[in-house]
Amino acid sequence: MSTSDIPDIPLYASAKKVYPQSVRGTYRRIKWGVLFVCLGIYYFLPFLRWDRGPNLPNQGILVDLVNRRFYFFPIEVWPQEVYYFTGLLVLAAMVLFLMNAIAGRIWCGYLCPQTVWTDLFLHVERMIEGDRRDRMRMDEGRWGPGVLARKAAKHFIWLMIAWWTGGAWVLYFADAPTLVRELASGTAPAVAYIWIGILTFTTYTLAGIMREQVCNYMCPWPRIQAALTDDEALNVTYRYDRGEPRVSVKEAARRKATGEAAGDCVDCFQCVAVCPTGIDIRDGAQLECIQCGLCIDACDTVMTKIGRPKGLIGYDTDGNVQARAKGLPERPFRPVRPRTIIYFAIIALVGGAMLYQLATRATAGISLIHDRSPLFVTLADGSIRNAYTIRLINKRPDSRLFALTVEGPAGARIELVNVSATADWRPVVAVEPDSTREIRALVTAPKSAFSGKSVPIVIRASDLFAGEDVAARDHFFGPG
Repeated sequence: MSTSDIPDIPLYASAKKVYPQSVRGTYRRIKWGVLFVCLGIYYFLPFLRWDRGPNLPNQGILVDLVNRRFYFFPIEVWPQEVYYFTGLLVLAAMVLFLMNAIAGRIWCGYLCPQTVWTDLFLHVERMIEGDRRDRMRMDEGRWGPGVLARKAAKHFIWLMIAWWTGGAWVLYFADAPTLVRELASGTAPAVAYIWIGILTFTTYTLAGIMREQVCNYMCPWPRIQAALTDDEALNVTYRYDRGEPRVSVKEAARRKATGEAAGDCVDCFQCVAVCPTGIDIRDGAQLECIQCGLCIDACDTVMTKIGRPKGLIGYDTDGNVQARAKGLPERPFRPVRPRTIIYFAIIALVGGAMLYQLATRATAGISLIHDRSPLFVTLADGSIRNAYTIRLINKRPDSRLFALTVEGPAGARIELVNVSATADWRPVVAVEPDSTREIRALVTAPKSAFSGKSVPIVIRASDLFAGEDVAARDHFFGPG
């Protein structure tokens, strides 16, 4: 075959703009409710206060990068406790898997930030430019001053929403009321303005310009979800057994009079018109479907108008779709099954472990670093000395005194460099509120305490007043 015989097939096709039509119904009301709740939480949560006592910030949720702290109401997470974030990621993944096992891409249809902000941007577009047909006629016609004014107004409001979205995000990283005043007066740190600019651009682009293309081409979850789903999960489904063959209302009446087959679907394309990704649910399960249920509202509205029962499109399982195709009875939906039990068990296990760790977590900590050069020093009297760097952590909002002791080699004693305070015979270290302190420690033990090259050692720090006790383990080296 010569190259001239190969058909000229384009390898790239421009995306067709989708004009979703407004719709009313149960799922649209649910989406509005979720949208207002999610956006309300996102925009106003940084302004909630939480009294943690003196010397600590009173913002309910705060990512304090300067002091390396994360505050979530009564919980304070330090850098050493990064495992909490690991646990949260595991929980988030398992909750997402559980939602998928129960109702498909319910996250995508109702809770995903891309869906929420795109919904808001589409609402603004409809308010200014009109519904589906008005917007299509506007884009196909000549753009006069009136059209340009409406387009400019739409994009201006989009930019304001995107700007406030970026501004709300940076409020989680500093005291919100203070940062708002600084932003308004032009005295905020430059990094705040930079991040607001970046997030304004990304929100405006993703929710206003790209819309469904983010879900179709950029998001990995549709591909992952396809591998995780099963025949028992609820998905938005068109009932082929009831809808086919598709004919108009008049043709359906004629066919019924003559005994011919006629489905309930009248081929009105309302399910396509309201779809935010522009697909036809009657073509079956598709990667682009975000399971939002708006096509259900549109179809139910049409069925009500023509006097036919609702539910031609609805949430159903693939197992029931296959059963109806074979003429078998439908099976009731089973939210409790091995897959969901496993997901729930993992969520309960990880969540329980995190709650237990939070309930029993210490408010003090200690870590050791042994000097490497030299490992040990032999003193004039024959005793052996090792040097350590000790880091003490105080997670409470008040100053604390820690007394240090050493356990391990027989007759070992500990001294602190530039620290003279003692309690009984123990050296005492003061640590400021919500901070750490590094000190140099010298541990000395008689040579007779050695039977090999090293022996285990424990350095213990005890709060003189609260009674909390923490310890760190290492090795004490000497001549073999």
